[in-house]
Amino acid sequence: MSDNDEDFESDADKRAHHNALERKRRDHIKDSFHGLRDSIPSLQGEKASRAMILNKATDYIQHMKRRNSSHQQDIDDLKRQNSILEQQAVRALEKIRGGKQQGGTTGASGSGGSYGGTRTQFDQGSSSESEPETKELTGRKKLRTEAR
Repeated sequence: MSDNDEDFESDADKRAHHNALERKRRDHIKDSFHGLRDSIPSLQGEKASRAMILNKATDYIQHMKRRNSSHQQDIDDLKRQNSILEQQAVRALEKIRGGKQQGGTTGASGSGGSYGGTRTQFDQGSSSESEPETKELTGRKKLRTEAR
């Protein structure tokens, strides 16, 4: 073999290797688009162009961002509700303890309460300061902050 033949084989080998790498790269991109397509509920299993896959993926991501934001608002609202309920429970327990420490009597006093004559928000009656507090939560639901 001459030098020319070796250069030719070397060039052919290089070209074949390059073509194989390029084919592998294109197959990877194709598989990635199929995976993305199958991750989008409105396109699962359908045949779609790459442009459509990218557009629908963008729409779906925006939808999920809005949904996550809404869920985060719900979580924050529930945390606030939990905090309010904990504060009300602490105040109710303090009222109960206060009534017992002041030599409160049992229900025989005729006060109607079941905790040493002290009425709490958890009893049948309620004082004006413990009227049910209702808050509007982002236009979706109302929060009742007192247990009845």
